[in-house]
Amino acid sequence: MVPDIEELESGPPTEVAVENAYRKATAAATADDTLVLGVDTVVSIGGRIYGKPADPDEARSTLRALAGRSHAVISGICLLRDGRPRTAVATTLVEFRALDDALIEWYLRTGEWRERAGGYAIQGHGAALVGRIDGDYTNVVGLPVPTLLELAPGLLGAD
Repeated sequence: MVPDIEELESGPPTEVAVENAYRKATAAATADDTLVLGVDTVVSIGGRIYGKPADPDEARSTLRALAGRSHAVISGICLLRDGRPRTAVATTLVEFRALDDALIEWYLRTGEWRERAGGYAIQGHGAALVGRIDGDYTNVVGLPVPTLLELAPGLLGAD
C-alpha cells in the first residue's frame, strides 16, 4: 500500500527517513492491524538529500551529482505492533562509477529512475552505474531485511 502522506524532503537525512517511515506506517494502519511496516529510503551526499526525481531532467542532474562519488543510502523503518511504534535505520554506502553522458542517457531511457530515491534501482539496470557498495545490498534495494529482523527478531516466527 502506498499511503497518501506528505513526505519530508529536507532535514537531517536519518531523521527524514525515519519520520517518513513513521508517517507511512501510521497512515496505513487500521484499527484491526496487529502489525504494520513503513519504510522510507533517501540518498544523501554531505547531508543533501536526493529524493525521487520528478522528471528526466531532474534524474539526469541527480545522476550527474552522484557520478564518480560515494553516497549514503539511508532507510528508515517503522514497525507498528498493536499500535506501538518501533523504529530503526540502516545506512549503506554506494560508490558510483564515473558516468559519461551516453551512460546516463541510456539509463534514463530505461525509465527505472522513476519513483526511486536517488534516481536509480541497483537491482535492475542501475547496477551498471555502481562501482561498489559497503553495507547491506537489500537496503539499497529498498527494504533492509537484516535491520528489520533486528527490530523484530520474532517476525519470521523463529522465536
